[in-house]
Amino acid sequence: MSGMRGGGAGVVAAHTWHAEARAMTKTYDGDYFEKWYRHPRYRVGSQAELKRKVAMVIALGEYYLGRPVQNVLDVGCGEGIWRAPLRALRPSIEYRGLDASEYAVARYGRSRNIGLARFGQLAELRFDQRFDLIVCTDVMHYIKAGELRAGIGGIADMLDGVAFLEVFTRNDAVSGDRAGYIARTPAWYLREFGKVGLLPCGSHCYLGARLMKSIAALERAQLPP
Repeated sequence: MSGMRGGGAGVVAAHTWHAEARAMTKTYDGDYFEKWYRHPRYRVGSQAELKRKVAMVIALGEYYLGRPVQNVLDVGCGEGIWRAPLRALRPSIEYRGLDASEYAVARYGRSRNIGLARFGQLAELRFDQRFDLIVCTDVMHYIKAGELRAGIGGIADMLDGVAFLEVFTRNDAVSGDRAGYIARTPAWYLREFGKVGLLPCGSHCYLGARLMKSIAALERAQLPP
């Protein structure tokens, strides 16, 4: 997985949504995951970085919820690499992943609780519970605008706590899997997130509508004019 670098630089990591790439059709099979997640030349990020990221998101979620995070929805989870570090910190956490890769679901669906779904299906897809934490890393910058708007509405509707939506923009220096990458502005994403009631609180984290009354004005992340 990837992370934001100092000085505003970002890294685009491997992703698994069918992104309608302009020049090629990608197959999210075992070779794809081997290249972008494990190959020493091409992989983006490290296990240590992922553990730090998960710890940050858990801490922030529990700060705003005022209790331990009990469940998580991982959207575009790939092979479900967030599952192990989440369970290392919170052994009883309920993990559910969604991905569009038939390979990932066939191999890890049962053992890691990963279901098959495209991003846009979040507009209608619902479960018997809302989620304390929703994770979506390195996905949205590959999704066309119409499908993206449909999906983020579903994320907002299913969110009880904090969403970690790791997205990179045209302001970021990106590397990794660039096929199908859409370089939008930060303002574009903030506007679309705001339309569905997601409030930025920093470090790719967003509060759901149910937490709005519990935060102070300066906890709201703001871009300079």
